[in-house]
Amino acid sequence: MMTVNGSRTRGTTVTMSRSNHERWRSHHPMQEQRDASPSLLDRREAIAELGDALRDLVEQAVRTEAPADELRQVTADLRRAARPLAVHEREGLRTPSADDLLGGVRMYNPVTGVGSALAPPLRIDLVDGVAIGACTLGSAFEGPPTYAHGGVSAQLLDQLLGYVASATGSAGMTVRLETRYHAPIPLRTPLHLTARVTAVDGRKTTAHGVITTAARPGDLLVEATGAFVAPRPDQSRRLFGAALQRDAIDPSVEYD
Repeated sequence: MMTVNGSRTRGTTVTMSRSNHERWRSHHPMQEQRDASPSLLDRREAIAELGDALRDLVEQAVRTEAPADELRQVTADLRRAARPLAVHEREGLRTPSADDLLGGVRMYNPVTGVGSALAPPLRIDLVDGVAIGACTLGSAFEGPPTYAHGGVSAQLLDQLLGYVASATGSAGMTVRLETRYHAPIPLRTPLHLTARVTAVDGRKTTAHGVITTAARPGDLLVEATGAFVAPRPDQSRRLFGAALQRDAIDPSVEYD
């Protein structure tokens, strides 16, 4: 989880909701939500639709028992289908034009981004200072047979802990993540995640979170405690200056 310290008041309690037309909003807004143009909204929706299709493709690819000739035909078809995308590839490490860093939109975040083929995606709401997440892990996330890879559990919790730190006014970059595994996480099963801030000490914020199944929220599967430290402005410029568009370095921008 990577965020840069914001100027918001610590301890703010926010309830975040998502309507269907804002399903791409994956992070807590760092400022008042700005109206997007109809063309940008349409492009975000198209990115989300492509993300859905790519996740379906990944899931089918890891579950298929198709013979070699069919696999090679699909591979050729996919390479042809991808060519028009390469024509419009963004320059270098620039952030995507569909993103809104201050508005909480990161289309390709590998945990929450609806445009990412890598993301479950994890959906997060904030209620009374508690981050509440939901996702279902498909077969692409398998580690032990029928269960999620342990690193995926850590990734989900890192994202959720960083989210709640940022959303309650104490954004920072992960400096420590301690994860404890109580039981394996089943695949293809709705999951329930919660996280809250437990301590704030200057630029350092500590948060704790857990993963359970949605059906059995009392049965703890994985828990983690994370420490997040807000970079100084000079650190932000050094780390992220080359990648940002528009306002160069704004210390309130969320980079995760």
